[in-house]
Amino acid sequence: MIAVLRNGVTKDQMDNLITWLRSQNIDVHISQGAYQTVLGLIGDTTKIDIDLLSGLDIVESVMRVTEPFKSANRKFHPDDTVVTVGEGENAVKIGGGNFAIIAGPCSVESEEQIITVAKAVKASGATLLRGGAFKPRTSPYDFQGLRAEGLELLTKAKEATGLPIVTEIMNADHIPLFENVDLIQVGARNMQNFELLKELGRQKKPILLKRGLAATIKELLMSAEYIMAGGNENVILCERGIRSYDTYTRNVLDLSAIPVLRGLTHLPIIVDPSHATGVAKLVKPMAMAATAAGADGLIIEVHNDPKNALCDGAQSLTPEQFDDVSKRVSEIRKILAK
Repeated sequence: MIAVLRNGVTKDQMDNLITWLRSQNIDVHISQGAYQTVLGLIGDTTKIDIDLLSGLDIVESVMRVTEPFKSANRKFHPDDTVVTVGEGENAVKIGGGNFAIIAGPCSVESEEQIITVAKAVKASGATLLRGGAFKPRTSPYDFQGLRAEGLELLTKAKEATGLPIVTEIMNADHIPLFENVDLIQVGARNMQNFELLKELGRQKKPILLKRGLAATIKELLMSAEYIMAGGNENVILCERGIRSYDTYTRNVLDLSAIPVLRGLTHLPIIVDPSHATGVAKLVKPMAMAATAAGADGLIIEVHNDPKNALCDGAQSLTPEQFDDVSKRVSEIRKILAK
């Protein structure tokens, strides 16, 4: 249920209403926009008399929300959420018209490799650095990442370039290791790892939540709800393709998810054309298409030597290729701004 307050409501009036609602064991999510204040009522709202609530002088309208996701719902929060990643002069805003490009290798392999790539992608317009330290792999015999050492190397790359770092978490027990990570990524395989999502909901760091291999849009939003219900509202959604029967691409990039999600949620939406296609030459057109479709950002795999990459070399761009993609995306954004 949501209650839209009238313009001119005083803080004391709003506080009194919120106190009464909470006395009914209802949690209240407050969204104060430029023109109106929306109270999102979370809990067993069947006990709330909708006629009584709508009849109050300070209430403009009341409606029930039928979707199971509440905190992530645009009805609860009409304005776009802007998530800030990092601190100080290197902080990056994503959402609400703020566009970000996250770039870097699938896996951190060495200090030289990650710093070389970090400097290259920054020079080409990337605003955040990605790199896998803990790698979920289909085969137990594939490279699993440098783990804690990989996180240390990412920190060194951050110190060398100033880029906030993005890396994937696989286990809630690893959270203490992520102290220097600016944006914690939840991969497709863990999108419905609900115990992990609950723990991340207790954190203050922003979370990048990737859509599962066969997850519906509703399931993606419900996973975001798990994080937000714990108190962490800094969630960024990522469309990274869904599994299909075709073999020409790794997955099928669902670009229609961008406008669909835009209507359903206030959370920022970015796109991963690297994992979606699995083919380096397809990353550029899909990155451009995602930008034109209204994404708030991109996450792209870049490696200084893709042929010898320990992970996902086939979908990784060279720094030169990434530079071209970044320029094309910038041109599209200029057109969209007109």
